[in-house]
Amino acid sequence: MSEDTFTPDAIDDPEESREETQPVRKDGFDPRIIVDTSNDTIRHQLRGMFQSWFLDYASYVILERAVPNIEDGLKPVQRRILHAMKLLDDGRFNKVANIVGHTMQFHPHGDASIYEALVQLGQKELLVETQGNWGNTLTGASAAAGRYIEARLSQFALDVVYNPKVTDWTLSYDGRKKEPVTLPVKFPLLLSKGAEGIAVGLSSKILPHNFNEIIDAAVAYLRGEEFTLYPDFYTGGFIDVSRYNDGERGGVVKIRAKIEKIDNKTLAITEIPYGKTTATLIESIVKAQEAGKIKIRSVDDNTGEHANVIVYLQPGTSSDKTIDALYAFTDCEVSISPNCCVISENKPHFIGVSDVLRHNVDSTRTILGKELQIQLGEVREQLHFASLERIFIEERIYKDKGYEESESRAQAIEHIRGRLEKFKDKFIREITDDDIIRLFEIKMGRILKFNVDKCEEQIAAFNDRISNLNSKLERLTDYTIEWYENLKRKYGDAYPRMTVLRNFDNIQAASVAEANEKLYINREEGFIGTSLKKDEFLCNCSSIDDV
Repeated sequence: MSEDTFTPDAIDDPEESREETQPVRKDGFDPRIIVDTSNDTIRHQLRGMFQSWFLDYASYVILERAVPNIEDGLKPVQRRILHAMKLLDDGRFNKVANIVGHTMQFHPHGDASIYEALVQLGQKELLVETQGNWGNTLTGASAAAGRYIEARLSQFALDVVYNPKVTDWTLSYDGRKKEPVTLPVKFPLLLSKGAEGIAVGLSSKILPHNFNEIIDAAVAYLRGEEFTLYPDFYTGGFIDVSRYNDGERGGVVKIRAKIEKIDNKTLAITEIPYGKTTATLIESIVKAQEAGKIKIRSVDDNTGEHANVIVYLQPGTSSDKTIDALYAFTDCEVSISPNCCVISENKPHFIGVSDVLRHNVDSTRTILGKELQIQLGEVREQLHFASLERIFIEERIYKDKGYEESESRAQAIEHIRGRLEKFKDKFIREITDDDIIRLFEIKMGRILKFNVDKCEEQIAAFNDRISNLNSKLERLTDYTIEWYENLKRKYGDAYPRMTVLRNFDNIQAASVAEANEKLYINREEGFIGTSLKKDEFLCNCSSIDDV
């Protein structure tokens, strides 16, 4: 294509620009690129590229990488990790490196991203049990390499996350394996563990909430009652939720560390704000000290299982004023803006955490109903065959001359079907060829040991089970409430609320800043400032005071 054929109209109309005689080749060469050999410049049809390639890339990052799905509360990498762990599960711990390798069958990205996602799941201690050095979320210490640490699914995950009979499956990226579209999670997992991700053009930040409060809210919703949900962090501290806005865009929460006064010269920070580590907290304190905003002598980090940062004050410094200054000038107080963005129906949606809970509870109710229907079908099949077996043995059909002398399987099937015809009112469904073939497989030892009374007890037990399942299906909402309440009784004690809800008073930074500057005035020339040291001294002040 010569340069004479290149016009601005071709750039402005991407549809027209695609109508070329030569398509883009598989090796990436695009004949639509214009090369001017005279000045070595390459002109791309940028508008068409952005409308196709960049939009595809953005959609992929949003749907397949960064934003959790509302159905199970998981990002694709997390879902694939949990699926791989279920395939490996035998009750024992597996090396993280082994889990990562198995996950790569489903996740078309590097092992580093899988390892990091698995470490984050393990550190939250809900779905994954850990063994070895998994780092310290309080200090920011990283976990050991995958070949040294081990993991397995928690009992909670086994109870709540899996059921292959109600799972929708799709092929993995290379078409060799099946993976779940979403896992049938019977709990608002997304609200419990929280989520954070940055995609192309949008981000998601869902704060974690308390396990027991989530269940209480779910039960309240099922009963038609009002409910509210507020964040709860494993790091503890205090939180002001007056502007939480149900976790939607535009809301904000303030979080403060828990600072205790050991004596007039020593403070202890025993709980830190969510999203911070003791290392970043101490760094912010040191910067405030160097800026002259607070007066401290030194800071020690004695954190182990729990946070413990010791702040030593300078002699003559007010401990109460220093606490206020720590909140005003350091990461002892932070503000977080939640942004509840989730994938729903293959599109990103911005909703509130209450909407997430309602959707998850409705989904749990539906999944429980499907499970009951599957169990009912299985029990009905057991009852059907037990009834068949009883008549087959009691009526001694296996000894019929017509059965024993049958020349083919089809002839034997027809003979048995005819013998069972008069008993059809005792069966819960029509008799199929597969049912009769199963009768062929009954061994003589079982026939000889057949006990009528025991068979009747078994049939009665099946009928009771069917009645029980039908009762649960008829009152499915009550059954779902019972499911949540049993979940709370089994696991709730391990998840008390850690973060205290409190309304914060606004701290005026100027009132708590240390007066470490001297203010001077030159009355004749009309100047005032802190560098006029040869002029008249006015007073001590801080760098943020108004003059």
